[in-house]
Amino acid sequence: MKTILDEIKPIAEEVFQHLHTHPEISWQEVETTRYLKNLLEGEGFSVETFDDSTGLVVTVGSGEPCVGLRADIDALWQEVDGTYQANHSCGHDAHMTLAVGTLLTLKKLGIPEKGRLKVIFQPAEEKGTGALSFVEKGIVDDIDFLYGVHLRPVQEIGHGYASAAIMHGSAKMLKGAIRGTDAHGARPHEGQNAIEVMALLVQAIRSIHINPMVPHSAKVTMFQAGGESANIIPGNAVFSIDMRAQTNSAMEELYTQVDRAIRSVAELAGVEISYEAIAEIAAAEVDDTAVRLMGEAIIETLGEEFLVPPIVTPGGEDFHFYTLKRPSVKASMLGLGCDLSPGLHHPAMTFNRDSLIVGIEILARTVRQTFEHLEQGK
Repeated sequence: MKTILDEIKPIAEEVFQHLHTHPEISWQEVETTRYLKNLLEGEGFSVETFDDSTGLVVTVGSGEPCVGLRADIDALWQEVDGTYQANHSCGHDAHMTLAVGTLLTLKKLGIPEKGRLKVIFQPAEEKGTGALSFVEKGIVDDIDFLYGVHLRPVQEIGHGYASAAIMHGSAKMLKGAIRGTDAHGARPHEGQNAIEVMALLVQAIRSIHINPMVPHSAKVTMFQAGGESANIIPGNAVFSIDMRAQTNSAMEELYTQVDRAIRSVAELAGVEISYEAIAEIAAAEVDDTAVRLMGEAIIETLGEEFLVPPIVTPGGEDFHFYTLKRPSVKASMLGLGCDLSPGLHHPAMTFNRDSLIVGIEILARTVRQTFEHLEQGK
């Protein structure tokens, strides 16, 4: 394994450098898809692309069982040094590199000997819609075990440490509108003041209580009403709400109560309040066997003292839609320590690139041990 990784390292560094310097935002990863396709076909892999979507799937071997590995390929759109641009500040350039390196390593190891390896390069994770689109395409329907990976910030774990599971939370974002009637500033009784309605809604949301043992929050994150005329009471407004919960069941309860709050305020104020969900992320649903197998691979790679417990984070990841929508898929996500700082989504995010070869080794061992586990279970 170590000899193969030494051979892979310069290739991985070159792949990362290209992907890092050619970021593309969600659903626009055209050149990223083309680059990965040409690279992997040049290495002799069978690559599937899609007419209606960016992203690609690499399949190695034939028959059953099927083990999957998923990497996200999109970048964020953010201000960097005063200019808005695509930027890989969430580590997806590293995730792609890890998947490519794992493919090359397993190829040299002759894995899989039986069954199939399916590596998924998924678009639009930052939009929360990429995994759902691949679920609809049936890409994970035949997968027995599915693994993901995400770089972790130094505030969680440092370089040389890893976790066999990341317990992401659930998130849901709403965009809404208040529709009332404008009124003259001297005649407030002739209309509905959308600002006062929003004040009622803010208080109603702040009054929501669910099980305090489960981390959660709901808050208004945007509100716009009125114009330049200070003597007009605005009847209309737009708003957004951000909701977070550590479990999917807690999110269902939180969403039910937010919906009730919106409907109650609308009735009390005599206005129409409409809203829609504009983004949604599922909380982690991990499989114990997948966690155990990845944990064993981490220990084999780094040593037992460098395996840390599952990481609990309020951040979201659309990877978990695969298991939520297809419960037959057993999955977990590698949390890779890499001294990432100042933090995920920071425009100047950086990390220890030596972690790339560490992550490749862990993922390759995880896939190999999963095939062995499935073979023994027959």
